[in-house]
Amino acid sequence: MTRAALLRAARTEWGPLYAAVWGTFARKRLRSIPMTLTAVALTAAFQLVQNQSWGYHPVQHLGSVRAELPWWLALLRTPLSLFVPALDLPVWGALAQILIVFGIAEASLGVRRTLAVAYLATLAGTTYARLAVALGPDSPLGLPPHTARVIDTGPSAAVVGLAVYVAWRYRAWATCTVVVAAMVGEVAVKPNLAGREHIAALVAVLVLSGAEELVRRRKPRGDAHRQRHHRSGAPASRS
Repeated sequence: MTRAALLRAARTEWGPLYAAVWGTFARKRLRSIPMTLTAVALTAAFQLVQNQSWGYHPVQHLGSVRAELPWWLALLRTPLSLFVPALDLPVWGALAQILIVFGIAEASLGVRRTLAVAYLATLAGTTYARLAVALGPDSPLGLPPHTARVIDTGPSAAVVGLAVYVAWRYRAWATCTVVVAAMVGEVAVKPNLAGREHIAALVAVLVLSGAEELVRRRKPRGDAHRQRHHRSGAPASRS
């Protein structure tokens, strides 16, 4: 493939998203991503505190989620669990994920939608963990009982969900396909709780994206229907 063809493909894939992100960032600079910068600072602070002899247990009580916890307690800890880095992974990975993916999402979608999709993806993973433990290892979707004690924190499920949602919304279909394929490959190579939660997050966000797509496609027809009735003087039907 020639350089010109690559450039055309890149513009087709990322042009609308680039325009949305750069347009916002050019106007507001760092003021366009306040939530992302706060999340990066919060994650770095949690990492620093939980690695102190006095800080591990307070951080766990604030943001550690496990399938064995009562549901109300897991929900109470979920908002902060996104920003508590996993102890077995390098913190720079979590910080980079938040800065890049959350930043792009916030600049292109806004704070509210970014947080809504992030928490939907995270809750989908948390819900799947409980369901999988209840099903047990004999089920294709199940997991062994000891999985209920696995500490489940970090932004990865939210990052995966946001990446797919943004790619779908801005028609970056190749990027969307690559992310989905990578998550499926992760589970095939290493079928642990984290990988399966990523799949659950993907499914939840894909369902949301598909539902929004149907609404967007139906809305113009509904508007045109109401306009025709308005011009003819007939009352538009309500549904």
